[in-house]
Amino acid sequence: MNITVYLGASVGNDPAFLPAVQELGNWIGSNGHALVYGGSKSGLMGALADSVLEAGGHVTGVEPSFFIEAEFQHEGIDDLIVTSDMAERKAKMIELGDAFIAFPGGTGTLEEIAEVMSAVSLGHLSAPCILYNLGGYYNDLKALLGHMIEKALSSPQRQQGIYFADDLREIASIINGQVLSLFRYDSQWCRLQRGWLACLGNARSTIKRIYVDFDRGRTRWIALPNPKTARCF
Repeated sequence: MNITVYLGASVGNDPAFLPAVQELGNWIGSNGHALVYGGSKSGLMGALADSVLEAGGHVTGVEPSFFIEAEFQHEGIDDLIVTSDMAERKAKMIELGDAFIAFPGGTGTLEEIAEVMSAVSLGHLSAPCILYNLGGYYNDLKALLGHMIEKALSSPQRQQGIYFADDLREIASIINGQVLSLFRYDSQWCRLQRGWLACLGNARSTIKRIYVDFDRGRTRWIALPNPKTARCF
């Protein structure tokens, strides 16, 4: 699973940030996931990328050209995608992601995760949007979302898929639940339902078999004549 993580290019002044981001990176890399992030070598961003790489994971950075000109890019990552501007960078990071995490960060992090939250609320994105509420960092944002519901400007249904996780254990639980029940087939999101695979978009029936990696094990699926379903055997 590609996990897009938004976070700052500085380390901040909370001593809990650095070990927490290293723990997150180690978990991503050691559990067979891949990191998509902003591509910087600095601060928490650089520490996250280094931790994923040290754990044997794949890292893709997405960085606008003006940051490349300033030599902010991480030279040791597996792939670096250069975009023309910040808008293209945000779109590419969403395109590549299967799950999204906002680590404590600044206004840039807030802007990026807000775009993901909006897409989830509109039903344009079927992926978990997780705010890493380390030390209560996002408590005020959580309260604001609740206030929106109280004022009938949002609803619990619109906010489904937005999670606040206090620690890595909660993040892992959310993402592992998604891995077991939700994945991509032919570029479409699919969900396991009562032993059947229901695809939420069109899938080409010409594909005869789908191989899905669940919890480091292989589960084989075969396409049925109806291109929107498949059965396990």
